[in-house]
Amino acid sequence: QQSMGRLCLWFFEAPWKAPHAEEWDKMTMKQLFDKICWTSSARRFATLFVNVNVTSEPHEVSALWFLWYVKQCGGTMRIFSTTNGGQERKFLGGSSQISECMAKELGERVKMESPVYKIDQTGDMVEVETLNKETYKAKYVIVATPPGLNLKMHFNPELPPLRNQLIHRVPMGSVIKCIVYYRENFWRKKGYCGTMVIEEEEAPIGLTLDDTKPDGTVPAIMGFILARKCRKLCGLTKEESTNPQPSLSQPVHYEEKNWCEEEYSGGCYTAYFPPGILTQYGKVLREPVGRLYFAGTETATEWSGYMEGAVQAGERAAREVMYEMGRIPQSQIWQTEPESVEVPALPFVTTFWERNLPSVGGFINFLGVASVLSVATAAGMLAYQKGLLTRS
Repeated sequence: QQSMGRLCLWFFEAPWKAPHAEEWDKMTMKQLFDKICWTSSARRFATLFVNVNVTSEPHEVSALWFLWYVKQCGGTMRIFSTTNGGQERKFLGGSSQISECMAKELGERVKMESPVYKIDQTGDMVEVETLNKETYKAKYVIVATPPGLNLKMHFNPELPPLRNQLIHRVPMGSVIKCIVYYRENFWRKKGYCGTMVIEEEEAPIGLTLDDTKPDGTVPAIMGFILARKCRKLCGLTKEESTNPQPSLSQPVHYEEKNWCEEEYSGGCYTAYFPPGILTQYGKVLREPVGRLYFAGTETATEWSGYMEGAVQAGERAAREVMYEMGRIPQSQIWQTEPESVEVPALPFVTTFWERNLPSVGGFINFLGVASVLSVATAAGMLAYQKGLLTRS
């Protein structure tokens, strides 16, 4: 049990230490799919599964990183599901209320529209300088931007070699988020949920979700243009991308957000690790540099890439600073949140065959072993009948 506990700890907090880590990290998810997916249908859905979850292509991401990503979100069912899964809940009134309410509590200490371009640790205090020529001093600084955005900042002293190279090697995913509004919720009237998983290559949107308000007003469907399709359509204007075809249910309004053009995120949903990067540079992802500490959702060990992961990472980085200040013991840095009472992660009910049905490759291997055993048994019986074997 202790060995399994250490293995799980390694895989969640340090996947680069897991068994087969180097082998899996050198492999892309496309290579893994080519190895284990025996039908074109399986490969198409597997590709879409990567597109939807990390807004990247299977040939772009490390198998080790993607397998870790899915596992730390609770597995394939949890990460992909709406009900009882990663897409189940929304905030009444919008999730921006969290940061807006925090900003209201903190008052003038929150500085908006002040991009940081320089962090200097050479003095007694850390100095942070912004583009609008304001300077702030602190004992410690937590950097919660995607690693790639560290390239917009000048560090004195310069970052350590591995951290400096890491920030060049972890790009952001590509996605355009679209919301189409309708006069009536026609899909619900027909008994549909509004979720579509679209594998068709010519269809720009790969996944849709019902975005109607909780009280049933403002009927809308939200769609995601993902990875290669996002990059293909990035050059379209909003007018070009909203050229609707005649239908029974004409949309009345359209909104979109191309996260690729967002200067201070560089993309969405999260930074991804190409092959060979996690085992070489992963160990410095959360490693402090002097009095700099690193947060951001990509540094989380549960629900990395999601808001949940961002909160976990921020609290962990804050506790690291509190430990350095002597306010908490080291054992409290990685304390975990209790299971939610109001929104528990319920177990998924699956059939025996869903849990135990072998893959095509596994089934063929089983048949091969069974055939060998059958031949061996028949040969043994023949030898016994001919008197070549005697009963012991």
